[in-house]
Amino acid sequence: MHKETELKLRASRETLAALREHPLLKKRNKSGWQTRELLNQYFDTPERDLSAARVALRLRRDGDVIIQTLKCRGQSVAGLSERNEFEWQLDKVKLDLKKLDATCWPEQLADLDKKTIKPLFTTDFTREYAEIAWGRGKSKVVIEAALDQGFVIAGKRKEEICELELELREGAPEALLELAAELAASLPLMPCDISKAERGYRLLDPDSYELGLPHTELDAEMAVDDAYAALAWQLLGSSQRLAEQYRHNGHWRLLQEWVLCLSELRALTSSLGQAAPRPTTRALRTRLDALLEDWRPLVQAGNDDEDIRRAAPEQFAEELEDIRWGQFSLETSRWLLARSWTLDRKGRGERQGKAQLASWLGHLLGEEGRALKLPLYTQRPEDLAEQLPRLEQLLAWLHHARQVLEAPQMDRLYGDLKKLHELAEQPLSDELLEARIEQARAVDQSRGWKYLIKA
Repeated sequence: MHKETELKLRASRETLAALREHPLLKKRNKSGWQTRELLNQYFDTPERDLSAARVALRLRRDGDVIIQTLKCRGQSVAGLSERNEFEWQLDKVKLDLKKLDATCWPEQLADLDKKTIKPLFTTDFTREYAEIAWGRGKSKVVIEAALDQGFVIAGKRKEEICELELELREGAPEALLELAAELAASLPLMPCDISKAERGYRLLDPDSYELGLPHTELDAEMAVDDAYAALAWQLLGSSQRLAEQYRHNGHWRLLQEWVLCLSELRALTSSLGQAAPRPTTRALRTRLDALLEDWRPLVQAGNDDEDIRRAAPEQFAEELEDIRWGQFSLETSRWLLARSWTLDRKGRGERQGKAQLASWLGHLLGEEGRALKLPLYTQRPEDLAEQLPRLEQLLAWLHHARQVLEAPQMDRLYGDLKKLHELAEQPLSDELLEARIEQARAVDQSRGWKYLIKA
């Protein structure tokens, strides 16, 4: 067994051609580009038991070599994935079920009848690969760069494979992101943690691709730094998966949720105060603002305009053909991995970052709630839109962390504030102004709100 650490980046054929001649890869290429044909058959039960257990089982023909591979449950965030991998060389192209014993087989599949495992789909592609090596400080880094082109085929359905895969052979995982970010500065590369196996399952069942990452479990006593890091990783990773699926099928709801992920990441980052000094978050906020400036108005307009919704997939494809989305994704991953918001902060910022989440959050929500001055907007509802950034900060934390607060009716308060936020975004009309007044009063008089602003 060995642990596989890799980064997948979706690319175009033109980008793959440019990567072969990229000066950075040429400078660090220690082996030259080599080519091989990889023919892969994936297996599962008719009920997809292996997929449900996050297990991938395949046979690969690599020239005259036949390899049986079992990839087990791992973790994947924002395109950077780690998982355990078991391999066996075989004499013939046929699964050897005896290899799948207790030393590698997941416990949750212990009762599975392995004789029900059958071939499901293939991923056949040409791989051009090279060993990329360099010194990183006093440490040596070796990465295999692979340019993959081919198809995933499931019955009569197929999807093109066109991606750069960077696999860590030696060194720190940060090196994968550093190399990818340098390449993405001039080429459109989209970090994408959908595996070739997941694409096969998606061809068999379009709803099989999970859009969200596992829910982040927050604890009342965890540090604010840890809570922010966990939520930021989840939002970044979810935005990647939503972008991939919207690119694939163009369902409007996915674009709405993609914008929401970016909005929440922006709101959470802005709410940290001295725990994240503004110079440390400036680059992230600037990138988020640029994306939201283009896409949030489009989504708001498209909610009521079918023509905009129909045109949006083509516009999104153009976004992915540009370098902006890849740069944002990779640089944000590097920023989070290094916890860069903690750098150069002063004593009070250190104390805030290490404070217990529940205590800090109660103070933040109370302070922001009092600053919102809701009674004012029962008199001047036309000005409520000025408070959208503050409302978004309140909503982002209530969405993800309200369970850590010992406060009444937090679920109801979240729903009421969400409705107020929706009203604040809509174009003005007499009917809307009345609705804003009514909703502002509803929030201001709720038990949960009164508890927060008096805390």
